Amino acid sequence: MGNRIVTAKELAPQTMLFEIEVEHIAQRGKAGQFIILRVNDEGERIPLTIANRNPEKGTITIVAQEVGKTTELLNALDVGDEIHDLAGPLGKPTEIPTGKTVVCVGGGIGNAVVWPQVQALKDAGNKVIAILGARTKDLLILEEEITAIADDVIVTTDDGSYGRKGMVTHALDDLIESGEKI
Repeated sequence: MGNRIVTAKELAPQTMLFEIEVEHIAQRGKAGQFIILRVNDEGERIPLTIANRNPEKGTITIVAQEVGKTTELLNALDVGDEIHDLAGPLGKPTEIPTGKTVVCVGGGIGNAVVWPQVQALKDAGNKVIAILGARTKDLLILEEEITAIADDVIVTTDDGSYGRKGMVTHALDDLIESGEKI
């Protein structure tokens, strides 16, 4: 069957990161694309962003927040388990400019969408500023992974438990008002 999980890691409560062996998607996937998976034979099909991919290893990374039965079943899987069906890459890749200053904004589970965007934009020679948010510090995901790539990272939490207190849109407004040419 394939689609074997090689990494399963909890990022935050009810939010898991999975690295999955699926070579054809790892080779062809691009930032902005997604997969559709089915955990088991009777399961519903759900779309998830390709958060990262490693063509050399033949793996892709997805992030799943538990919000219903299918994501509950998915998040119960572990290393060595296999995902029943996995189709992709699907969707239109993000258009990637070159030689610009670009801001990527994500909040909560949306940081999983920002991660591949930051990577693709950096690879194309852009200056990348990432604004990452969450309701609380405990719910902030992928800060370390995105910080390793981006030129600058601004973190916000709604409750002020980490980074700047407030919403990601406030940080974006301040960045625009500072005169940064983005």
